[in-house]
Amino acid sequence: MGATEPSQWQLHRGQYLGEISALCFLHLPANLSSLPLLLAGTGSQILVYDLTIGAPLKSFEVFEGIRVHGISLENCHKQLAGSAVSFRVCVYGERRVKLFTLRVEWGGKHGPFLHLELTLVHSLPKFRHWVMDVCYLKDGATASEDPRYLAIGCSDNYVYFWDISRYNMYSEVKCAERCLLYSMKMFGDDTDSLRIASGTIFNEVVVWKVICQNGAKHPGSHAEDHLQLNGDVGFSYPVPNYRDALISRLVGHEGSIFRIAWFSNGTKLISVSDDRSARIWEVQAEKEISCNGVQEQVNHSEGPVLFGHNARIWDCCIFESLIITAGEDCTCRVWDHHGREVNEIKEHIGRGVWRCLYDPGSSLLVTAGFDSAIKLHQLCISSEGLEKAVASEDFSDRKEAFALSIPKSSSYGGLMDSKSEYVRCLNFSREDSLYVATNNGYLYHVNLCNTEAAKWTELARISEEAPIICMDLLSKCSDPPDRCEDWIAVGDGKGGMTIVHVVGTGWKLEVEFTFTWPAEEERHLLGTYWCKLPEARFIFTADPGGRLKLWKLCHNLHSASLTDKGSYDVCLIAEYASCFGKRIMCLDASFDEELIVCGDIRGNLILFSSPRTLLNSNSGTTEVKESPVSYFKGAHGVSSVNSVSISRLSSDEVDIRSTGADGCVCHFQYERDLQSMEFIGMKQVKELGAIRSVFTTDCCDDSDVSEYAVGFASDNFIIWNLTAGTKVQQITCGGWRRPHSYYLGHLPEMMNCFTFVKDDVIYIHRHWVPENKRRVYPQNLHLQFHGREIHSLCFIHEQSLCSQDENHGLAAKSGWLATGCEDGTVRLTRYELGTGNWLSSQHLGEHVGGSAVRAICAVSKMHVFMPDPSNIPNVVYRQNEIVNGRDPFILISVGAKRVVTAWKQTVTTVKNRVDAMSSEMNKNNENNSSGSSAATMSSLSFQWLSTDMPLRHNSNMKRQDSNNVSETPEDGTVAASDAIPCESVSPECRNTEPNLYPVDNFENDWRYLDVTAFIVKEAGSRFSVCFVIVACSDATVTLRALVLPFQFWFDVASLAPLSSPVLSLQHVVTPILLSKENSQIGSFYLAITGSTDGSIAIWDLTESVENFMRHIADFQMENCIDFQKRPRTGRGSQGGRWWRSIDTKKPKKRPANCKLGEKANNISVSDGRSESSKEMEDHVHGTSETSIFKKSDDHVPLKVDNQSSLVSERKTDNLSPQTSVLEAMQVLDNIHQSGVNCLYVSDIENQGLNDSMSTFYVVSGGDDQAINCLRCDLELDHMLKLQNMNAKIHFNHHFRIQNYQMQVTYLDKTISAHSSAVKGVWTDGSWVFSVGLDQRVRCWNLNHDKLTECAHLIINVPEPESLDVKICGRNHYQIAVAGRGMQMIEFRPTN
Repeated sequence: MGATEPSQWQLHRGQYLGEISALCFLHLPANLSSLPLLLAGTGSQILVYDLTIGAPLKSFEVFEGIRVHGISLENCHKQLAGSAVSFRVCVYGERRVKLFTLRVEWGGKHGPFLHLELTLVHSLPKFRHWVMDVCYLKDGATASEDPRYLAIGCSDNYVYFWDISRYNMYSEVKCAERCLLYSMKMFGDDTDSLRIASGTIFNEVVVWKVICQNGAKHPGSHAEDHLQLNGDVGFSYPVPNYRDALISRLVGHEGSIFRIAWFSNGTKLISVSDDRSARIWEVQAEKEISCNGVQEQVNHSEGPVLFGHNARIWDCCIFESLIITAGEDCTCRVWDHHGREVNEIKEHIGRGVWRCLYDPGSSLLVTAGFDSAIKLHQLCISSEGLEKAVASEDFSDRKEAFALSIPKSSSYGGLMDSKSEYVRCLNFSREDSLYVATNNGYLYHVNLCNTEAAKWTELARISEEAPIICMDLLSKCSDPPDRCEDWIAVGDGKGGMTIVHVVGTGWKLEVEFTFTWPAEEERHLLGTYWCKLPEARFIFTADPGGRLKLWKLCHNLHSASLTDKGSYDVCLIAEYASCFGKRIMCLDASFDEELIVCGDIRGNLILFSSPRTLLNSNSGTTEVKESPVSYFKGAHGVSSVNSVSISRLSSDEVDIRSTGADGCVCHFQYERDLQSMEFIGMKQVKELGAIRSVFTTDCCDDSDVSEYAVGFASDNFIIWNLTAGTKVQQITCGGWRRPHSYYLGHLPEMMNCFTFVKDDVIYIHRHWVPENKRRVYPQNLHLQFHGREIHSLCFIHEQSLCSQDENHGLAAKSGWLATGCEDGTVRLTRYELGTGNWLSSQHLGEHVGGSAVRAICAVSKMHVFMPDPSNIPNVVYRQNEIVNGRDPFILISVGAKRVVTAWKQTVTTVKNRVDAMSSEMNKNNENNSSGSSAATMSSLSFQWLSTDMPLRHNSNMKRQDSNNVSETPEDGTVAASDAIPCESVSPECRNTEPNLYPVDNFENDWRYLDVTAFIVKEAGSRFSVCFVIVACSDATVTLRALVLPFQFWFDVASLAPLSSPVLSLQHVVTPILLSKENSQIGSFYLAITGSTDGSIAIWDLTESVENFMRHIADFQMENCIDFQKRPRTGRGSQGGRWWRSIDTKKPKKRPANCKLGEKANNISVSDGRSESSKEMEDHVHGTSETSIFKKSDDHVPLKVDNQSSLVSERKTDNLSPQTSVLEAMQVLDNIHQSGVNCLYVSDIENQGLNDSMSTFYVVSGGDDQAINCLRCDLELDHMLKLQNMNAKIHFNHHFRIQNYQMQVTYLDKTISAHSSAVKGVWTDGSWVFSVGLDQRVRCWNLNHDKLTECAHLIINVPEPESLDVKICGRNHYQIAVAGRGMQMIEFRPTN
C-alpha cells in the first residue's frame, strides 16, 4: 500500500445512543401545531420531536465531545416570510455556551411537514467553571423586541452578562457565598427582576439578586464600556457594574442539592437533594443587603417535605396544581402542593431518570434518563385541586369507574352469613357485556351500556346444592355486528358441568339452551377450558391430581352449527394424566398442530398429543388415555403457570409461550419429529409480580406488532406494553386472588376494561375510546437501551446471517450489534446501514442474578477437525445448531460471579402464525392475532443456549455425610435418579484440578474479565464443540468446551497461572490444509493474552483441542438423558422451599403411564443448566453435575440407592477428559508499562510458496496510553531460517510448534497514541483503529510496518470501554464504540 496523506481520509459521526441529559418544550404558533415540539439533548446532539405524531424530525450536532447539559429558549418567536417562524435557542454544556437560531417552516409538496434548520449565531468563550443555567434578559428592549442579553450562571456562584447584539461580555457579579455549586436556577426577564437560587455544597439554597452599583450605567444605555473578548481559552472580565444582595438562605436538606425549580410567579421554589427529599420553600421579601452582612440570616423549610423516592432525586418542576420529581430509583412522581403523592411512573431502567418536563397546556409529561428512552405521558389525575391542570377533552370523559352489586346481595342485609350470595367468577365477553357466577349457583349477565343503570339478567340457576367453582367463556363473531353469541361453561362443587348458550342483540339476550352432565367427582372439578373446531365443540375439565378430560359436545341432529335448537349429547373422548400429578392451571390446544400444552401449579409444562382421528371419534367410542409426549419441569421455577399459547414456526416446529407467577414470559420450541421441547428465550417483566397472559396486537403501522403483558404487582392490576416499555394501566384492586376479569381491544392504551370484587361489590374500570378519536399515550419517543455502562460489544456480520436467497433482504438494509452491560443484560441492537441510525434494540436476556457482563464475543466460523477416517461414525445425526446448512453463530458472554452464557442465533420466517389467547382475552376475536405482514416477516435474534457457573460451596454440600438426610421438593414427585445432589459429584467428574480452583469464602467475588471462542467440528461427526477461553480476575485462564447440540460443558485445559490477571484475550486458528469443499481445517490453535503487568503471552492449545476432539468422539451421546434447560433468572426460577425427609422415606415415583425419562445415565460432565429429570435444587446451585453417558462397558456406572445418595465407583482409568495444564510458549515482557487493556488479532494472511507461511498482526493498547503492533509469522522451519538471515527488525522471538516455527516481530510502538488509557483497538493488517478514555477515535495506517495517524474524531460516548469494526468495502469501515452509551462512526476516503 502506498503512502497516504491524512487529508485523504475522514471519520464521520453517526447517531449517539445514550443518556438523555436535557429536555425543553418549544411552543409553536397555534396555526402550526396544537402541541409543542420537544428538544432533547443527548451526547453532543439536539434531537427534535414532533409530539403530534410522536416521531423524531431531525437531529443537530451542537458540540464536539461535550455533553449537552441544558437548553434554554426565549419566550417569544419571530415571524418570518410565509409560514416560517424562528426561535433563539441557547445550548450549554460543561464550560461552553452556544446561541443558535432555529427556523421552523410548515409545508411541503407531498403533504404537511415541519422543516427545521439550526443556525449558529455565535459561540461564547469558554468559562472557567461549568455552566449551570442560562436566562434571557430584555433590559432596554420593548415588549415586541427580542431579548438583548444572556445571564449565565456558573458553578463558582458567578453570574455573567453577555450582550447578544455586540458579541461580548458586558458585566459580571459574584455572590459572597464563594463556594462550588451543585445546582443553580435563575428567574426573571430583566436585571431588576433577576433572582438566583444557588444550591451550595453545604446543603443550603442561597437565594440572591443582582443590584446596580452606585453610578453604574443602565444595561441598555452603555456604548463604550464593552470589552471585546478574544479566544476560547480565556478572557479578561470587565469591571463589575453590579453587586449581590441576599434574599434568603434556605436550610433543611441533609444532602447535596441537585436541582432547583422556580414557581411561575417567583414566590416559591422547590429543591431536590441527595437526601431523597424534595422541599418547597416560600421566598421571603427582598433585602438589598450584601450577603456578607447577613451571614446569620437563616430560613428553615417553609413548606411540606416530599418523601417517597428510594434514592437520590435528580430533577423537579413545580406548577400551580402539581409538583413533579424524578430520581435515581427510576421513578417519576407527581405530588400536590400539600405533599401528597398522587401518581408514580416507573418505566425507565438503570441509573435513573435524569430529566422530567411538564406542559400544563397539554397535560403532557416527558421523562428521560440513562437508558436513552424518552417517555411521553398524558397525566390523568383526579385528586382534589388538580382538575384545572387536566384538559377534560383529553381523558376525563373516556375513563369510567363505577360499582355494581348482584341483585340478591341486599335482600339479606347486615353482615354476610352462610345464606349470603357473593361472586365466585367474572368474565367479560365484550367491553359492555359481563357474566357473573355466584356461590348460590346463579349465572347472571350484566349489560354495561348504561353505567348508571346497568341491566342485570338472570340466565340460569346452575345448582341449588353446590356453589359455582369455575367458569369459561367462548364468544362467537356473528354476521350481524350487533348480534352476540356466547357459550358459557360452568362447573359446580358437585362435579357437574353445565353449558349455557346465549344469543341476542343489544339489551335483549335469550338462553338458547342449557345442558348439564356429571364430569367429575364431588369437589374434584377445579377448572374448565374451551377449545373450538368448525365442525364441533370441545371442552376440557381438570381435577386436583393433574388429570384432564376432553369432552365432545355434539348435536343429535348432526347439524353443522350448534346454534340450532334441539337435544345435545356429550361424550368423553380422551383422558390426559400429568406426570407431575399437580393441578392444571391453564392449557391451550391446537388441533392443526395436534398438540395440547398444559401448565400446572408448580411451574411445569406438559405436552400431550391430540391426533385428529381422536377428535373425529363418535360418542360410542371408548375414551383414550394419553400420556405426555414431552414435558419441561420448572419452566417457571416453583411458581404457577398462568397461561400458555401455541403458534406455528414451521412445518415441524411449534413455538410455545407461557407466563407465570414468577413475572416471566418464557418461550419454548417443540420439534415434532424429535418430540423434544427446548427452551429458547425468556423475558422477565420486573414491573409485574405475576403475569396472567400476553396480548398481541397489530399497531397502526402494518409492519409493527405490539405485545402487552397483563398481570399484577402486589395489590395493583397492571397492563404493560412490552414493545414500548410503558405502563398502559394501573388499578389498585387488592391482588390477583380476588375474582377478576379483563378485556382488551385492538389498541389496549385506549381500549381496556377491568373488573374485580371487593367487599361484595363489583368494581368496574373501563377506558374505551373509539378508533381515531385520540392520540395514544403513553409513548416511547426514543429507543430504550441499556440502563448502565456497556463493557463490551461486537458486530453480527452479514455473511453469518443468511444463506438462502429469500432471507438476503434481512441484512440488505440493516446491521446488528450485540452488547453486554453492567446490569447483566445482553441486547441485540439493529441499525440502518449507510446512515447509522438506530432502528431497534432487543433484550436477549440477562446473566444469573443480574451479574455484570464484562465481555462478549461472536463465533461464526466453523473449523474442521479431521481425525483418522476409521474413527468417523457412519451414522448421520441431525444437527440442531446448524440451520439450512449454515454454520452456527454463537454469542458468548462472561462476567461477574464467573458466569458464562452462550446464545444461539435464530433466523426465522414466521408463517401463518396465530397467537392463542386466554379466555379472558376473547379467544374468538380475530383482531388479536398477528397481521399478515408480520406473519411473513423474517426476524433475527439469539436464543439462550446454555449457562455455566461454579458450584456454590457451602454447608449444604455435606448432606451426603451426616445422618443420610436428603432434600426433595415439597411436591415430592421425583424419581430416584432425580434426587442426585449436584454437589456430591467428585471433583474428577467436573474435569477440574482441585489445586487450580481453591475453594474459599470469597470465590463469588472472582469474575471473568475477557473471553474468546472458536468452533471445531469433526469431519462426518454428529456434533461440534465450541471452545471458550476465559480469563478470570484470580490470574487464571481456562480453556472450556461446550459440546453442541447436547450443551455439555467440559474443562479442557488450564493455562498456567500467571503473576498477574489477564485483561484481554484473542485466539488464532491457522490453516494448514483445505478440503475439496474449501472447508478450513484448523491445525494450530493459539491463544494470545495481555496481562496487567504489561506482558503479552502466546499459548499453544493445539494438543489439548485435538485430544479433546478425539476423546469426545468415543462418548455414546445417544444414551444421554434428555436434559432440559432454563436460565437461572427470574423470581422463583432458582427453587423455592425445600423439605427435609428422612432417608428411609423413598421419594415418590412418576405415574406409570409416563413414557419419559427412560434413558440411561452413566458419565459425569458439567451441563451448566437445570434438568427436568432432576430436583429443582439444580436451579439453586450452580452448574449441575450428573452422569449422562458411558464410554465403555468396563466402566462401573454411577449408582443411586433408594435413599438418593450418590455412590461413585470408578476404575483407575479416566472416565472423561482430564484437565491439562499448559505452559506459555512465549511471554513478551514490558510490551506496555502497565495493563494491556485491549488486544486484537487480524485475520490470517497466507504468503509464500503453496501457502506454507501464515502471517497475522497483533495490536494492543494499554493504560500507558501506548499502542503496540506485532507481526507473527508461522512457516516451515527451514524457510523461516532463510528469511531471518535478511530480516531487519528491532527484535524478534521465535519458537517451535511441531515442525513449524513461529516468529514474533516487533513492528512499531506509538507511545502517546492517546492522552488517556487506550480502551479498544482493532486491525485488519492495513488499518488500525483505537479509542481511549480521552473520547477520541483514531485511525492509523500500517504502512511499511509503521503506525501513521491518518484521522481522528471526538466522539459523544463518555468513558468508552470497547470498540469493534466492520469492513464494508475497500478502505470503508464502520466503527462502533460503547461505554456510557454507544455511537457509530464511519471511516472512508474523502471523495
